[in-house]
Amino acid sequence: MLLRGKTVVVSGVGPGLGHQVAAAAVRDGANAVLGARTGERLSRAAAELDPDGTHTAWRVTDIADEGQCEALAALAVERFGGIDAVVHVAALDSHFGGLEDADFAAWARVVDINLLGTLRMTRACLPALSRRGGSVVLIGTQSSVAAPSEVRQTAYAASKGALVSAMYGLARELGPHRIRVNTVQPGWMWGPPVQGYVSLAARSEGVSEAEVRDRLAGRMALPELATDGEVAEAVVFLASDRARAITGQSLLVNAGELMR
Repeated sequence: MLLRGKTVVVSGVGPGLGHQVAAAAVRDGANAVLGARTGERLSRAAAELDPDGTHTAWRVTDIADEGQCEALAALAVERFGGIDAVVHVAALDSHFGGLEDADFAAWARVVDINLLGTLRMTRACLPALSRRGGSVVLIGTQSSVAAPSEVRQTAYAASKGALVSAMYGLARELGPHRIRVNTVQPGWMWGPPVQGYVSLAARSEGVSEAEVRDRLAGRMALPELATDGEVAEAVVFLASDRARAITGQSLLVNAGELMR
């Protein structure tokens, strides 16, 4: 068990990647402290992952609110005695469009959540992380280094690209406290958002969902899309002591669509 006895804070625990990260953490022996904006989702996730409540705790958390970030970090310390890793899944990924039709007020909201919100949550966890060292795992996106042709999400990609840039500074700043900072960058990840895209594209084109999915998978070196569960496995590795010499790195989990 890679995370036996560790306490992992996971933001953005919804039906997709956040849930998979929390599930993998609990499976590998961690105490998982879950945050998201919707209490019902959090309650349901905790009950599913840890029916007797021994290894999970949760609190409604909007990472746009510094006080709520601090409360989630405090819950981890109160319940489990500290924090060993924080995984940042929470993000605003529903804003579409490019520069020509840009609503910069909306862009500012995307940046506030995806960049500054992640940094707020990280800072809230720093006192506990600094006591015994640990790991910060950021969730980026392949679209920050290679824009997809199917959808336009320039604000989202830019915010995640800024987060990767921040990672380098954080890795240097926090390294003396033995805190590692790395980024997992999914590509087309099979989970609720991509499933929604495939369903919509199939209806608009009058083709089967299998045809749309196969078209996406045809670009991969491996002949299938990575799943959100497989992305979660990479997150667990970077959160674990197996990755104790890795910091300031970005890992594409994309079935080989883009190689760098």
